Amino acid sequence: MTMSSPLDAVSLPMAARGDFWGGLWEKFGILIIGLAAFAAVIGLILFLVDKAPKRGRDVLQLVAFVAPALILLGVGLIYPAVRTAYLAFTNRTGEFIGLDNFVWMFTQPQIITTLINTLVWVALVPTLSTAIGLAYAVFIDRSRGEKVLKALVFMPMAISFVGAGIIWRFVYEYRAEGFEQIGILNQIIVWVGGEPQQFLINSPWNTLFLIIVMIWIQTGFAMVLLSAAIKGVPTEIIEASRLDGANGWQQFVNVTIPGIRPTLVVVVTTISIATLKVFDIVRTMTGGNYDTSVIANEMYTQAFNRGEYGQGSALALVLFIMVLPIVIYNVRVMRKQREIR
Repeated sequence: MTMSSPLDAVSLPMAARGDFWGGLWEKFGILIIGLAAFAAVIGLILFLVDKAPKRGRDVLQLVAFVAPALILLGVGLIYPAVRTAYLAFTNRTGEFIGLDNFVWMFTQPQIITTLINTLVWVALVPTLSTAIGLAYAVFIDRSRGEKVLKALVFMPMAISFVGAGIIWRFVYEYRAEGFEQIGILNQIIVWVGGEPQQFLINSPWNTLFLIIVMIWIQTGFAMVLLSAAIKGVPTEIIEASRLDGANGWQQFVNVTIPGIRPTLVVVVTTISIATLKVFDIVRTMTGGNYDTSVIANEMYTQAFNRGEYGQGSALALVLFIMVLPIVIYNVRVMRKQREIR
């Protein structure tokens, strides 16, 4: 049996500390070399373009500046999209199986529940976020303390989805009856004489409680854009409608809404796309358990947790197909606006 000296206990932390700083300096050196190489390549391209014949110099400059972006676009976006579309028709070993993944998707009760949950999210979040944001913008517009009141509603937009999920998980936190409640919602229920509820477990209401988090975040976004649009409605039109005898509701429906319709389209479509891609809130609060999963979460679960890349890719392809009509509609509306202008 060998005896260890006190110096050994000191030398180990010192050695580990030296390895840490050595690794850090090594990574820093690699970063510097990479930046220097990038600068050298860009400098070489600019030098060659500058030395090119005058006749084709403009074309070469265009290619030199656009080509890196196109290469990154192809490597980072187009190739992964094509690869995912192909994997959607293969199994976990890469063998082509046709439409089996899509048959699996629409025959498994769990996945059908996931698809229904996603549709519920898309139906409720954009509608309620836009409606609440619009109502808030109308009632707070030009009121005393407008800036402070709007800042309070917009503040959740500064919080990440993960952070919002953690905050609201504490809000919904459950402790058995007789124990001290740390969730504010259950504490309020106990104060009024009720029994604490497991908000994140009881299906299907748990999905609605997750949706509230997304509405809480997106309402500020809707409010800011719609408030700016309302302020842009010409005062002359509002005054003319008032002189014609229109009351407040008629002015809102016949003047304000048509005046802000393009912004309404942008707000609804933007929130709809963000809702279709929602992942962080579900993953943070329930992990997709208790019938709360959505397509983005199920895609991650199948592909990375279970190794079913074909099924995960099929879910990703369905998600892309769901997003595509919204994007096309938004583009068409923007083109019509440009034609009118």
